[in-house]
Amino acid sequence: MPKVPQGKGKQDKKVIHPYSRKAAQLAREVHKQDKKERLKNEKALRLSLVGEKLQWFQSHLDTSKREYTKKEACDLIERYLHRFDGELEQIELHNSIKGRQGRQHFSRETVIRQTIERERLLYEGPGIEIPDLLNAKHLQVFREWNSDLKKLPNIKMRKLTARSSVRVKEEEKNDGREEEPMEEKDEDGLMMSEVEEHPERCS
Repeated sequence: MPKVPQGKGKQDKKVIHPYSRKAAQLAREVHKQDKKERLKNEKALRLSLVGEKLQWFQSHLDTSKREYTKKEACDLIERYLHRFDGELEQIELHNSIKGRQGRQHFSRETVIRQTIERERLLYEGPGIEIPDLLNAKHLQVFREWNSDLKKLPNIKMRKLTARSSVRVKEEEKNDGREEEPMEEKDEDGLMMSEVEEHPERCS
C-alpha cells in the first residue's frame, strides 16, 4: 500500500499575524457585527417597554368614553405612575418580618424605584408619552390594537406634562368663579380699585 505523503492529508491553516491588515479587517467585522446585534437588542427592549406601557393603558381604559379630556388623561397618568404601589407594599411587608436577613427582592425594588423616579421626572418636566386618548379616532384605533409590537407605528402618541393638569384645574377654577361685584366709586368718581392699585392718585 503506497504511503501518503506527509502534509497532504491535512489542510494547512495560515496563521494571521495580530498586527496585519487581515487581523484589523477581521476585528472591524466582529466589532460591526457586535454593534449591529447590540442595537437590535436595544430596539427590541425599547419596543417591549413601550408595548408594556400601552398594554397597561389599554387595560385601564374606560369603555364608556368616546374620548378623554386632558384632565382625565392626566388622572390616568397618575394611576400609571402608581402602578407599582402594591408590589412595593408586598416587598416592604416581606422585609418587615422579624428574623429575615437583609432586604429581600432588593434588586427588583431598586429597578422599580428608579423607573418611578425617571417617569415622574418626565411627567413633571418635558412630558411623558401616552396613546392619544384625547382624539376619538386615535382612541378607537388604540382600543382595537391587539398588542402586536409590529403595529405600534399605527398608534398615535401624545405627550402630556403635569403642567397640563395644573392648567386644566386653573381653567376650571376660573370658569366656576363667581362674577366680581361691581366696583364702587367714591364721591369724586374715582374707582375704588384704582385707589388701591394707584395710591398716589389719592392726594
